[in-house]
Amino acid sequence: MVDIFKEQLIKRNPSNTDRLIKVGVIAGVALVFFISMSIIPAFGMVITVAVGFGAYIFLGRLKREYEYSFTNGELDIDVIYNRSARKRVFTGNVKNFELMAHVDDSSHQNSFASANEVKDYSSGTVSDRSYAFLTNYNSKRQKIIIEPNNELLEAIAKTLTRTKFYPKK
Repeated sequence: MVDIFKEQLIKRNPSNTDRLIKVGVIAGVALVFFISMSIIPAFGMVITVAVGFGAYIFLGRLKREYEYSFTNGELDIDVIYNRSARKRVFTGNVKNFELMAHVDDSSHQNSFASANEVKDYSSGTVSDRSYAFLTNYNSKRQKIIIEPNNELLEAIAKTLTRTKFYPKK
C-alpha cells in the first residue's frame, strides 16, 4: 500500500468585518491615549503602551492562514494566526464525509442547508477551487468550506466514492 500525503497552505483574505475591527481597535487605542493623558498624565503613556500591546496581539489574530494536511484518508485543518500560533480546527476521515461538492453547486444546496454550523476555512473568496463538505464533527452536522488545490482535491476524490464527491462541472 502506498502512503498518500498532501499538504497545502491557504491565506485568508481580510473581510470587511476584519477591516472594521482594525479601525475600531486603532480608534480605541487613540481614545485611551487621549483620556489617560488628560486624567492621569503620569501613567497615561504606560496605560497607552499596555493597551497598544494588547491591541497588537488581538489584531495579529485577524491575520489567518489555513493548512490542510491529507494523510491516508485523514484530513486535518489547522489555523495559523499571524504566522506564529497554530490551532487544530478540524480532523476527520474523508470516508465519513456525507457529501463533497463545489460551493456553488445548486443541486446540493438542500443537503448543505441541513447543516447546524458552517465553518469557512478558505481564503474567503469563492473561486473554482472552493468546495464544501458535509460531516458530523463535535456532535454537530457541519458544512465545512475549503479551497483545495488540484493535487489535494484528487487525493480526496480517490478516497470518496462517486456518490459522495461531485466535482465542479
